[in-house]
Amino acid sequence: MSYSNKAERVYFLAGVAVFLLVFAFILPQEVGEYSYSNLVNISSNSFSGDVSEAESKKNSGPENVVKLKTQPLYLKTISDLKYEFINQRKDFLEVNLDSMKVRLYRQGNPERIVSILTIGDPQQWGGSAIGLYKIIGGSKSSFSSAAGVYMPYALHYYGKYYIHGEPYYPGGIKYSSDFSGGCIRLKNKDAKEIYQSTNLEMPVLVIAKEKDSPKFVDKKLFSLSGISATGYLVADLESGFVFTQKNYKKQFPIASITKLMTAVVVAENVNLRKSITVKKEMLDAYGSTKGLEVGKKFRVVELFYPLLIESSNDAAEVLAAYLGRSRTIEMMNEKAKAILMEDTEFVDPHGFDRRNISTPQDLFQLARYIWLARPLIWEITKGNQVSSFGNINFDIGNLWNKNIFIYDPTFVGGKTGYTFRTGYNAVFIFKFMTEEKDIRYIVFIVLDSKNLRSDTQKLYNWIWKNYSLLPASK
Repeated sequence: MSYSNKAERVYFLAGVAVFLLVFAFILPQEVGEYSYSNLVNISSNSFSGDVSEAESKKNSGPENVVKLKTQPLYLKTISDLKYEFINQRKDFLEVNLDSMKVRLYRQGNPERIVSILTIGDPQQWGGSAIGLYKIIGGSKSSFSSAAGVYMPYALHYYGKYYIHGEPYYPGGIKYSSDFSGGCIRLKNKDAKEIYQSTNLEMPVLVIAKEKDSPKFVDKKLFSLSGISATGYLVADLESGFVFTQKNYKKQFPIASITKLMTAVVVAENVNLRKSITVKKEMLDAYGSTKGLEVGKKFRVVELFYPLLIESSNDAAEVLAAYLGRSRTIEMMNEKAKAILMEDTEFVDPHGFDRRNISTPQDLFQLARYIWLARPLIWEITKGNQVSSFGNINFDIGNLWNKNIFIYDPTFVGGKTGYTFRTGYNAVFIFKFMTEEKDIRYIVFIVLDSKNLRSDTQKLYNWIWKNYSLLPASK
């Protein structure tokens, strides 16, 4: 075909251009990698984007391939709540133990920022309580019977924990120390400012550590198989990065893992130096503990040893009796909600009742909380003696330690639980080192297992090899 004039050539070229544009437009477009946004996690089994799973399957022929790339799963931590509250334009008080700042937010915007003078020492049972609470009381001068001092401009937010000014003795002499007993200490002028600017029921968000962003790369060298547990989760405690999981949102009976929360609640609401006398009705739980006899007196902290090493049900009942059994269980459930354990429920202080339930995801929150705020609990689970305010009336060496990895030098702490109806369950923390020599604390949560040791070892070896994480014994 020939074109006799210039106009025809122009029309022809214009037609070709239009055809090419239309052709380019209708070609299937490649879907690239989605970027991670705050508080939105895309698991390996889900995808959220412009192309649905059904559409991608329909269009995925040899000449029409859609590539879907998923982002890693990160579990929410307490620090994530801050960004949620800001986006929701909430009024709240942020207590950041990492930056040592208190920030007052109005409608999501920081209105006041003050420095923290002193916080609690977690290595001496005095760690400040972290989580989501609310202002439940306030006083221009509150007296602490434990320390024997007055706390000016004190805001009460949980248990025995306050935000307050510089404490002083009844005679007016200022009290000074490197650490508080767990309270948040501010300069008097700052405490007064915060006290006058807040109100009852205002949320108090206490953050121990901001999330970091490690680069974990799955080299996919080995597959994971042969795990008998119905549910499990392996995750980095600091960042919330999930290495692998199965049924991580499903509820399971957790048996004696319950005792970890019992220890947390008692440690945060009772003076651990106080003594308690064992009564007959306290020893009605299943099992018995050598040395725990009617009429004997123990300091509260002493009972943590049989509770966490031998998994004594009697010790759990004695501890719960100090505050009142019903009140202790109520506080355990309140604490669970405060640290993001949304699908957890406790009905007794030891876990013998199978209605004590939680999820692998929730138990991650509990493990992380203890790691940050109550690390002495993990030390006791290894059979180690910690600060106990005197002699211990139990032979620790002769307590049967049911935490099966206590001789592993990378073991940080853990708790097992078993009943015939729940199977074998555990929360274990191990220490690893990355290729960049960065120390990482990784939690292994295994529920409804037939072989706890084998399942944990398989998961341990899998992340060691696939993520090049070396066991760190020091």
